[in-house]
Amino acid sequence: MLNTLLPILLFAALALAVLGAAKRFFMWRRGRPSQVDWIGGLLKMPRRYLVDLHHVVERDKYMSKTHVATAGGFVLSALLAILVHGFGLHSRILGFALLAATVLMFVGALFVAKRRRNPPARLSKGPWMRLPKSLLMFSASFFIATLPVAGILPEGFGGWLLAGILAIGVAWGVSELFFGMTWGGPMKHAFAGALHLAWHRRAERFGGGRSTGLKALDLNDPHAPLGVEKPTDFTWNQLLGFDACVQCGKCEAVCPAFAAGQPLNPKKLIQDMVIGLAGGNDAKFAGSPYPGIPLGEHSGGPHQPIVALQGKALVSAETLWSCTTCRACVEECPMMIEHVDAIVDMRRHLTLEKGATPNKGAEVLENLIATDNPGGFAPGGRLNWAADLNLPLMSEKKEAEVLFWVGDGAFDMRNQRTLRAFVKVLKAAKVDFAVLGLEERDSGDVARRLGDEATFQLLAKRNIATLGQYRFKRIVSCDPHSFHVLKNEYGALGGNYEVLHHSTFINELVQRGSLTLGQSKAASVTYHDPCYLGRYNGEYEAPRAVLKAIGIEVKEMQRSGFRSRCCGGGGGAPITDIPGKQRIPDMRMVDIKETGAELVAVGCPQCTAMLEGVVAPRPEIKDIAELVAEVLVEAPAEAKKQSAVKAAVEVA
Repeated sequence: MLNTLLPILLFAALALAVLGAAKRFFMWRRGRPSQVDWIGGLLKMPRRYLVDLHHVVERDKYMSKTHVATAGGFVLSALLAILVHGFGLHSRILGFALLAATVLMFVGALFVAKRRRNPPARLSKGPWMRLPKSLLMFSASFFIATLPVAGILPEGFGGWLLAGILAIGVAWGVSELFFGMTWGGPMKHAFAGALHLAWHRRAERFGGGRSTGLKALDLNDPHAPLGVEKPTDFTWNQLLGFDACVQCGKCEAVCPAFAAGQPLNPKKLIQDMVIGLAGGNDAKFAGSPYPGIPLGEHSGGPHQPIVALQGKALVSAETLWSCTTCRACVEECPMMIEHVDAIVDMRRHLTLEKGATPNKGAEVLENLIATDNPGGFAPGGRLNWAADLNLPLMSEKKEAEVLFWVGDGAFDMRNQRTLRAFVKVLKAAKVDFAVLGLEERDSGDVARRLGDEATFQLLAKRNIATLGQYRFKRIVSCDPHSFHVLKNEYGALGGNYEVLHHSTFINELVQRGSLTLGQSKAASVTYHDPCYLGRYNGEYEAPRAVLKAIGIEVKEMQRSGFRSRCCGGGGGAPITDIPGKQRIPDMRMVDIKETGAELVAVGCPQCTAMLEGVVAPRPEIKDIAELVAEVLVEAPAEAKKQSAVKAAVEVA
């Protein structure tokens, strides 16, 4: 009986799975066109799955072992089951191989079942709770059904009763794992996820690469949408990526806005995009809702607006504006989904088409257009902080080894201390540098994160034109946001430069002996990793190396490095100012105080502003440049005098 039933069940499930795959593929293809390497992507998919994806999964050792056993066992079991029970290749070798694969899968399924007995709050429940049972049923049924093939039990053992029970078990497991993979269910991510890795929107991320710059809009194409209004405005492979979500909630667990009680949950947002593409509402969502927003009140469809400024739609505008664009969600996602891209795409529509940037957003964007800086300060005051420093100007030198990009911190009295400290370091190292002075404009970072692509491109093109007049080897900035934009986003507009963060450059100066440094008197120091330096650009070591060079041993926070908690200052979040139950910088200060540190080393003006905005008592906040400038050992007075005499003789 089994020899008749199993092939029917297997091939019927496979046929339905293929039909579901076609239906799902055409659903994704409702999105806008996106060029992909169709064949090359499929060929690279196994490596991306086994190496790149598993590299992220490996951070959780329990889930890594579970994933290897369950996923690896299932793939082997499925392939061998089709050969042995589908095509009737009753070889003892294949039989024993299938038994081993089902045992491996069964062990993995036990780990899944254990995990689901008391699941973390971030894990989705609902249909996912039946997944362990389906995995166990699939593996156990095929194990028993294969025993006669391996010669361990005689053919027909157990008679019709056992055959009937096994047929039910196989039907259950096969339905969930084959049919459900393409029609929807807990295993949907296996099918969509594999294709997502093959045709990923950011193929540069694989093989150890990094891709964090936002994609530019073609503002010259009158037919191209200005951002995303409805699900079908996303590119088709973005929609594929949303469908690959495994609902593990790792993004939810690290999101600073969610932790602060703001109305954002990155996992829920991705699932809302899936709901919008298929049509429906979020009443059956089995995970955590957006804080303060109950389930069942929002719905949408593929051609309906995602955000409604009046009435209810799929997502509220406050959800999008809560994001700090810190990329913690992207960093943790095992399926390598790009949450931040989706959020900014939707912000672009609200800003460019609707003019609906909340709170001070509109004012900041107007200031950028009128004064080239978000604060609306008179552009002529950009170098007031350096009136006594006699800074060399590019307009006079025309050429320099280093162009020091000052940034809009020039208008902030607190950040001016950092800029002056870094100038002191540059002069002490005798670096050939210059600044743009009044020719420098805002980098456009804030405009772009707020969705104003037009203002960003206007500022960027003006800066690129200015930079094109001069010759320099590198750009160095104390601001990770400007550093990131200049390095990773100006290239699409024709501005390709070697750009360094000041901590990286100072570390180079230290390594080549260009600075004479003493030892810092700071007793207890922790370091806060800026999101746009760390997660966006992978720089974690240089700031710590600089601190070590001046005698500081960093007391690491529990959330540091690529898991550093955002300060709350990115993505225009301080401007849109969406309320929550607590402030993100206050949460970060709790992390800091847990180390017992008396001083926090930072490398970003926005991080400095956010952390210094926390009510005292709290540790002191200092930029790395300030800490280095404090311990510079200047040349002895006699050496200075001889140098001055020599210079005077040369002039004469």
